[in-house]
Amino acid sequence: MRWPIYQATHVLHTSGVIVYPTETVWGLGCDPKDTQALNRILSIKRRDADKGLILVAASIEQFEFLLKDISPEQRAELNKNWPGAVTYLVPHQNKVHPLVHGQFDTVAIRVSPHPMVQALCEQFGGPIVSTSANYAGQPTARSAIQARTLFGAEVDYILSGTVGLANGPSRIIDLASGAILR
Repeated sequence: MRWPIYQATHVLHTSGVIVYPTETVWGLGCDPKDTQALNRILSIKRRDADKGLILVAASIEQFEFLLKDISPEQRAELNKNWPGAVTYLVPHQNKVHPLVHGQFDTVAIRVSPHPMVQALCEQFGGPIVSTSANYAGQPTARSAIQARTLFGAEVDYILSGTVGLANGPSRIIDLASGAILR
């Protein structure tokens, strides 16, 4: 598994866009600090920049730059559900790219249980963008073949693998209020 992870990471470090399997759906990913790559993802998906994007990481430690000021109860909530198919909205405090947080004061983050996503984020050295591999408003790719058919000409690398067993996209919860948004 290591060689494909190295290839995908190289693409991420060179302003590229990848397609990769997650615990829930196939995802489109890029370096969350790279304006060119973020704009490509939005263009590929035909997604409004105001909506923002999800970040995924290998561990809670990779999100410490966003979690320094959360309460012990909020930390316990994260530890209870991560790694897992739960995305939390946390204040971004202008520590992420505007195209990642969109029009919001929060950013969506998740620690993935998927071994390939974990290996990818570990090798990359931090969180990456994780948005569903689909055009805005359309069903997401559920296989490598579907992902290649949809995005083969528009992305730089497709990381082969299998999607986890979760049924549908991750839940989204506002960490401050506990409100379930999806």
